Amino acid sequence: MVSNEIESYIGLNSSDEDPVLAALNRETHIKVLNPRMLSGHLQGKFLEIISKLVSPEYILEIGTFTGYSAICLAKGLRENGRLLTIDCNDELVSIQKKYIKQAGLENKIELFAGNAFDIVPTLNYQFDLVFIDADKQSYTAFYNLIIEKVKPGGIILADNVLWNSKVVDEHSATDRDTLAIKEFNNTVRNDNRVEVVIIPLRDGISLIRKL
Repeated sequence: MVSNEIESYIGLNSSDEDPVLAALNRETHIKVLNPRMLSGHLQGKFLEIISKLVSPEYILEIGTFTGYSAICLAKGLRENGRLLTIDCNDELVSIQKKYIKQAGLENKIELFAGNAFDIVPTLNYQFDLVFIDADKQSYTAFYNLIIEKVKPGGIILADNVLWNSKVVDEHSATDRDTLAIKEFNNTVRNDNRVEVVIIPLRDGISLIRKL
């Protein structure tokens, strides 16, 4: 959403990337398909600071990928807090566990491999913070799935809500992912249970607060 020069400047004037996260970033780009799905330094630091501001007892993440965002979010947990993260790709569990252990968070992060629509209803928690970064065509369904499990005053973060600017590109009007993201944005905007602002960080993050 910004020029390479501005992004470099932002990086230089933001806190350094944690060495464990930097190593995870490198390994993901070397070994994993579609490494751009990883949150990365700037977004990761944003997630970490939001989590520290919320000071959550319970966090839910839908879409683990290699675990970068989970590690960032877990840094804001209360002393006895817990992050539950779900991903449908069980082939990534080994790399997730490797870096979660290196970050010293193996007792705070619980990994679930499978379908979020099967797993979330079994979780008997009320969440202070939720991060959605998975199948774009399921965003509205994910939102409907978790909204009643979010505490009043709790925060929902949703990634990729500007979808490479396709949400304002009339030529992408028939693209299923774009239509799904636009539906999600419209659903949230018109839900009187929440307030929302879209932040143009990377591919856009929706910051939603439950009233």
